[in-house]
Amino acid sequence: MSHFEPNDYIRFDLLEKNINIVRKRLNRPLTLSEKIVYGHLDDPANQEIERGKTYLRLRPDRVAVPSTIHCDHLIEAQLGGEKDLRRAKDINQEVYNFLATAGAKYGVGFWRPGSGIIHQIILENYAYPGVLLIGTDSHTPNGGGLGGICIGVGGADAVDVMAGIPWELKCPKVIGVKLTGSLSGWTSPKDVILKVAGILTVKGGTGAIVEYHGPGIDSISCTGMATICNMGAEIGATTSVFPYNHRMKKYLNKTGRADIAILADEFKDHLVPDPGCHYDQLIEINLSELKPHINGPFTPDLAHPVAEVGTVAEKEGWPVDIRVGLIGSCTNSSYEDMGRSAAVAKQALAHGLKCKSQFTITPGSEQIRATIERDGYAQILRDVGGIVLANACGPCIGQWDRKDIKKGEKNTIVTSYNRNFTGRNDANPETHAFVTSPEIVTALAIAGTLKFNPETDFLTGKDGKKFKLEAPDVDELPRAEFDPGQDTYQHPPKDSSGQRVDVSPTSQRLQLLEPFDKWDGKDLEDLQILIKVKGKCTTDHISAAGPWLKFRGHLDNISNNLLIGAINIENGKANSVRNAVTQEFGPVPDTARYYKKNGIRWVVIGDENYGEGSSREHAALEPRHLGGRAIITKSFARIHETNLKKQGLLPLTFADPADYNKIHPVDKLTIQGLKDFAPGKPLKCIIKHPNGTQETILLNHTFNETQIEWFRAGSALNRMKELQQ
Repeated sequence: MSHFEPNDYIRFDLLEKNINIVRKRLNRPLTLSEKIVYGHLDDPANQEIERGKTYLRLRPDRVAVPSTIHCDHLIEAQLGGEKDLRRAKDINQEVYNFLATAGAKYGVGFWRPGSGIIHQIILENYAYPGVLLIGTDSHTPNGGGLGGICIGVGGADAVDVMAGIPWELKCPKVIGVKLTGSLSGWTSPKDVILKVAGILTVKGGTGAIVEYHGPGIDSISCTGMATICNMGAEIGATTSVFPYNHRMKKYLNKTGRADIAILADEFKDHLVPDPGCHYDQLIEINLSELKPHINGPFTPDLAHPVAEVGTVAEKEGWPVDIRVGLIGSCTNSSYEDMGRSAAVAKQALAHGLKCKSQFTITPGSEQIRATIERDGYAQILRDVGGIVLANACGPCIGQWDRKDIKKGEKNTIVTSYNRNFTGRNDANPETHAFVTSPEIVTALAIAGTLKFNPETDFLTGKDGKKFKLEAPDVDELPRAEFDPGQDTYQHPPKDSSGQRVDVSPTSQRLQLLEPFDKWDGKDLEDLQILIKVKGKCTTDHISAAGPWLKFRGHLDNISNNLLIGAINIENGKANSVRNAVTQEFGPVPDTARYYKKNGIRWVVIGDENYGEGSSREHAALEPRHLGGRAIITKSFARIHETNLKKQGLLPLTFADPADYNKIHPVDKLTIQGLKDFAPGKPLKCIIKHPNGTQETILLNHTFNETQIEWFRAGSALNRMKELQQ
């Protein structure tokens, strides 16, 4: 049963009106992305529109009113679904109670623990063709599989929208991906995005919406399209989207939203791209020629055909024996995903085989869990050696109490997840994680090695006879209706006047935020360099997940993980930086706290695509809380750059990327030009070397006038409060 209430906020008529206004102004064919984005402009008649340059003021359909709270990150995978959920409810009771009472107080629905992963719940209940939806997780683009523009943001952006303030987004470019041919055999929707990631890399989609089109899309299920859009976050894309088609209509009907499908049919011309529309970049993929892929390790854009990865692994010295296969996550936990995996497992069982590797299964939602239990998929996956975990993020976000290896032990895991950064799943920097489709994970877990190619290789059954796995061919949706399982949704009360939100002043899990200090009106003089980061620095490196997630509601406690995963260029080590005062090396958070206590303001120097990965707002809150003033890099990931601005920090980029090499960890930096801070005007940076010499470089920024006001006020929240007075 869907919790969607369409009469409250579906406005295809307004979308149509705004599209017509913009179409008349631009006088050209529009892409689907443009139709949905421009169709939600606050002022379509006067908004300046230039792809990649102007900032748009938008009115999203969701997170405004209505909004919902989701809590999928706090269930640690340990023993199995029921036991892990029970344990999570016990140890996280204080946090869950806070979320429930806060939602009740302020009229926000709450999906209780065990409901499932936010993105699967949104697909089942809230996403629809033409929607503009924002969510505080980087994989919000999952909803693009149902034809919506769904964008991941930081919490401060969500606050703006919930408060009724137009949301700003730099007008995105549009990358077209034309799909021809059709999927078949072992090739799955996951292989499309694994291939695209290999083409565009982790930053190739930055500042753009990826728009899939062409005749090949009709061979992909709605949930398969969601998989592709979900992992688009790994190429830095603002979001990804598919045009409305009969596969989406089928999914809407099956999830109790036939009325929306009828409306979508009526307005279909606005839910597909115009013929002759222009893309800033065009990629073509023939699905009939696409082979199964597996990407990794340590980065989601290192693409290999499954047929070749074993050979590459041996050449590179990566472990070929697979310790654990893990399926599920927000990327691949649909009914179809579980069915294809079960079809592979069933063949192994018929020949007397079980998984050689450990094997875990994470259902995407309570509805998926209940339905795969009813239809027998869950039992087949257990019979082959799997453990069905709770309906939550689990190991994908690092919530995994892994016992089979010791930290520092070199090993390989294969997952159907979206990210495989160093230490992300199990906090072990020597775990080589590869991402692929659920059915390939299952086949590889049965074989136990990266050298197995299910398209060509044979397994040996219990009877000694060789056999080959057949490609899975299953229903994309259950033949009967979905089983909703337990009702885990808390509606906000009609009268919230008696509701209280309690936070204990002695809590180690929850802490009320205090306003950050305002800019003092002066240039930033003699900033100490906390760390000069070498190479990849994701939000996992800046604010680690896993066991740290329990402190998400307590800024001071979670700040003890600040940049502990980043590699210091001075010594090649993680979480070891020089204290400029004592000259001793110590942990990054301790050094930052020392500087803050002694009134020393500091800066971080970063490399390319700094802050890629999760939308984790703590990666911006923590440096601000511990006294940081600026982050200077070669380039930023979109969400993290915005998050830094929202918290009153200066995300700046080298006008000449080679200037990264001019700065040494022992230098001090002065940033000048803040009194005349203006859009498009670079700031000056004076590098002061210990020997008394100086160099001057230029730093670029992407601040607009509104964002400069955030900096001056100390944060976006501070500025919001100023405007209310």
